[in-house]
Amino acid sequence: MSGAKATVTSRLSAPLCAAAFLRLRGWRAGGSPDDRETGAQARVDDVRLQQLGGPLTIGLLVLFFGLTMLISLRISRRKENADAYMTAGNGIGLGVSAASMTATWIWAASMYASATSGYVYGISGPIHYGLWGALMILFIYPYGRRIRAVAPRAHTLAEVMYARHGRSSQLMLAGSNVLGSVISLTSNFIAGGALISMLTPFSFSQGVVVIAGGVLLYTLWSGFRASVLTDFIQVCAMLGAVVVVIPAIFFAMGGPSVFVEGASNLTPQQTSFFSSDAFLNQGAPYIAAVLAYAIGNQTIAQRLFAVREDLIRPTFITATVGYGATIIGIGMLGVVALYAGINPMEGDLNNLIPQLAGTYFGPVLLSVFFIMIIGSLASTADSDLSALSSIMMADVYGRASKRKADPRLMLTIGRATMVIATGTALYFAGARMNILDLLVLVGAIWGALVFPVIASFYWEKVTNKAFTVSVLAALAIFFPVRFGWIPMDGAVGYVFDAVAVVGVGVVAGLMVFGFFGARPARIVGVAAALLVAPFAIGFLHDYAVLSGSLIAYAVSTVVCTVLSLSNRTGFDFSRIARMTGDFDETEPDAVVAPAVARTGSQLPQSR
Repeated sequence: MSGAKATVTSRLSAPLCAAAFLRLRGWRAGGSPDDRETGAQARVDDVRLQQLGGPLTIGLLVLFFGLTMLISLRISRRKENADAYMTAGNGIGLGVSAASMTATWIWAASMYASATSGYVYGISGPIHYGLWGALMILFIYPYGRRIRAVAPRAHTLAEVMYARHGRSSQLMLAGSNVLGSVISLTSNFIAGGALISMLTPFSFSQGVVVIAGGVLLYTLWSGFRASVLTDFIQVCAMLGAVVVVIPAIFFAMGGPSVFVEGASNLTPQQTSFFSSDAFLNQGAPYIAAVLAYAIGNQTIAQRLFAVREDLIRPTFITATVGYGATIIGIGMLGVVALYAGINPMEGDLNNLIPQLAGTYFGPVLLSVFFIMIIGSLASTADSDLSALSSIMMADVYGRASKRKADPRLMLTIGRATMVIATGTALYFAGARMNILDLLVLVGAIWGALVFPVIASFYWEKVTNKAFTVSVLAALAIFFPVRFGWIPMDGAVGYVFDAVAVVGVGVVAGLMVFGFFGARPARIVGVAAALLVAPFAIGFLHDYAVLSGSLIAYAVSTVVCTVLSLSNRTGFDFSRIARMTGDFDETEPDAVVAPAVARTGSQLPQSR
């Protein structure tokens, strides 16, 4: 399977998440997965897949979207409230919040991509894919607690950046979130259309319209409240289906005997739990990418502001376990398919999971699988719609002027945003635009934003100038590296490798800082950079996207730190709570920052 490591991921037509797809394109050139020389004889190109009948498909879709619509209508009968529409009152309990966080991270493309990772990299592929993604949920929870401490009743992260710095920082974060959510929404519609066209008599276009219409209808009336409550039902159905689907496919393919009979289909790297191929092409880029996604994405921030403050920790821990177990389990189906010597239909690895279900399942289990995928993509699509509406309500209208915002007008703006976003995503889905190229840009922006955003919540010296200039400088370096505008021959490549090694230290330090503070973070960051340097310098620039992402981290961190050190005045963090209160509140000044949030000096500093 030589050479498959690099190009196979570029076949993914439906993305996992906006930041995670930084790793999908532009790595070292290699061969195609179809060129593998594993001796596999099984061919499925001519196999007739089991399909759901038209009436059964309609019944399943009506059942799924009908149930979610009933929940939404029940919520909408209550008194409408702009703040509840965006954050559900900041008091969601553990069960619903953990289920919603899990459902937001698990979506159709993440299941497909995990199976692809198992098929390409073997045993360690799904582990690198699911484990690091799960740990990123855990690593960001300390930052979530700090954000809620300084902004207990905020609605968006960009709104907090406006209170902390000003308009330019807010627009950078809000703009990246709008672009990322529209692209994510588009990819979910594409995934739904592809699933329906493959497993039902209906066409791709019909599938896209049905999925878009169903998600819009139940999210439109109640906003984020509908999203989190339906997430609870969707994740229960999804996890229940996973428990059935994975063992059913495994035993239908031959059970444990497939590992013995198909061992010759794997290379030594694919049989190793410590595969360097899997780590360099899957694990390492994923660590940096998902950290950026977790910090920069409004769908995660929205759930952070919605959950009860004392339940942030158990919510993130529960989501960590739920995501890791589900995605690693689904990914193992790709490993089994590799052992069995199965080739994806039409050479498209996105077809692998639906292909296995259509080959080995009858109507009952195929219906279970169908609901599992529809639930996973719907849970993320409604999160994207809720995120987009909250950005337009809070950032574009709510905090745009000094006059008090009208909550009823905010609700109208939120619903209009959902309709426009759905129409935009339908257009992109129909035009089959290159989503991955756009995702590279969004992921780069989020990577460049990570350190300035985190530092803004801890270090009182960070200024709007430091925030803005550091992000722009990081992007100015990223684009030439990512798109190969700068020749990497000779000394130039070594210089960029050295900068990327600094980025490794930054990522490692940020993962430690939230739990243990500045001093351990510095030690771990320096140690990680020194440990990686002998292996990375002279080599890392061959992996353009990974190198570019790490360089974005490094440049934004260094520039933000240098510019902030020159600031002689500190920021009063208690101002954030006063500037981000409820829009429906009669006394806006009633919200007072908790004592722990009044000053950055009481918490570990990021200098």
